[in-house]
Amino acid sequence: QGSCILNMLKDYLTDDVFKAGLVQYLQKYSYQNTKNEDLWNNDQNFLLQICPTAGTDKSEQQGDGFCRRNQQSSSNAHWTKGETLDVKAMMNTWILQKGFPLVTVTVRGKNVHLQQEHYMKGTDSHSSTGYLWHIPLTYITSKADTVQRFLMTTKTDVIILLEEVEWIKFNAYMNGYYIVHYEDDGWDHLINLLKENHTAISNNDRASLINNIFQLVRIKKIPISKALDLTLYLKRETQIMPVLQGMNELVPIYKLMEKRDMDDTEKQLKEYIVNLFKDLIDKQLWSDDGSVSERMLRQSLLLFACVRRYQPCVDKAEEYFLKWQKSNGTLSLPADVKTAVYAVGAQTSEGWDFLLSKYRQHSFSIDKSRIELALSFTRNKDKLQWLLDQGLRGDIIKTQDLPHIIVYVARNPSGYHLAWTFLKENWEKLVEKFELGSSSIATIVTGVTNQYSTRLQLAQVKEFFSSLEEKSAQLRCIQQAIETIEDNIQWMDNNFEDIKTWLQKNHL
Repeated sequence: QGSCILNMLKDYLTDDVFKAGLVQYLQKYSYQNTKNEDLWNNDQNFLLQICPTAGTDKSEQQGDGFCRRNQQSSSNAHWTKGETLDVKAMMNTWILQKGFPLVTVTVRGKNVHLQQEHYMKGTDSHSSTGYLWHIPLTYITSKADTVQRFLMTTKTDVIILLEEVEWIKFNAYMNGYYIVHYEDDGWDHLINLLKENHTAISNNDRASLINNIFQLVRIKKIPISKALDLTLYLKRETQIMPVLQGMNELVPIYKLMEKRDMDDTEKQLKEYIVNLFKDLIDKQLWSDDGSVSERMLRQSLLLFACVRRYQPCVDKAEEYFLKWQKSNGTLSLPADVKTAVYAVGAQTSEGWDFLLSKYRQHSFSIDKSRIELALSFTRNKDKLQWLLDQGLRGDIIKTQDLPHIIVYVARNPSGYHLAWTFLKENWEKLVEKFELGSSSIATIVTGVTNQYSTRLQLAQVKEFFSSLEEKSAQLRCIQQAIETIEDNIQWMDNNFEDIKTWLQKNHL
């Protein structure tokens, strides 16, 4: 959160101004201890240093901690709503309050009405009704792709545009730490924009729209059908940020259904997701060529496709795996495709055993991690159980890797029952190995249960953890696990039937 807030401040003040301020701050406090507020405290010179030099009147800077705009400054220098910017007051609203704001946008002709509130997933928001942020809003419109800025310091406000616009998009380039909801037909205009000309806005802006609309589904501001409508444009998307954001929103829904044995709807959703990205998957090179972002996208897409049994991907991976196997593992595989190739190879008993033999020989931790993940993709329950038991023993699989092994198995539709049983039967041993309250125990507890979404699963989790000693039962990770399951149950109750109906009407 801290880095996100500082990035938002940097974007608002501009890079040069922010960097100049940081240089002054580091020089002033070199070899000293500092507190958070020292960065923008009014009685320090830092605030004066970060005032923009263009469009400000230096004679107005009297050491009172404010930056002032010259009345004759150009529109490009319009970086705050009023005549002063109190950085300390603005930043205190972000660092002294929990969470982040939801900004609701309603367009009425040339008037853009704004309202801010605390974004909360729960239904009880009374405890945060007094929250108020100073939000450095940025926006672009259908008539102007130049980023405009507006500092919102009240619960409600109005921006008056020069002319009416077809659409408006806030949080330009996704630099702000807030969620945006577009009321009335605001979302419809943006969805149409993505369908007709998605490159009219930046990659980050497209990713932020995907993220925001699914966040709004969680708090019942938007129906899931509208969020799914937005994802239809992803069929033509090629950039890493929106593609991965789309996968990050859609795949967890599919995973929830896997753990509820909803075979028909689960299959439909899987087919929908694969069809969204299959053209992009087919274009991927099975090599290490390309930029960093292209290679990251390749790794994610190929693993996703192969695990979901997209046949062209599976066929290619099998071809690579057989060649690698025939060479007894001496053939050099492209790093970007190794995990996908291993995952497909692990689907046969012979391939799984061969991977295990290579795992025992490997000394490189990256390759061992890839193989661990691939081994967990098998649908053979005996082999999944072997992984868990060996991880606990620690002779073949290191004990430090056990938390990840348990989580990997829990994500497998053939293994999530095994992982939960293993956790229950070996709880005392796990606590002895990793200590109560450790990050490893938290990883295991949340990793095993975070895709549960039925009342039976919730009851089982509550029953087991309430039977433990008081110190164990009161672990924060256990409370978080229970809250996550409750959220998942509510989410599925609210959205499953709508998803089922939408999938029946929309085929790619």
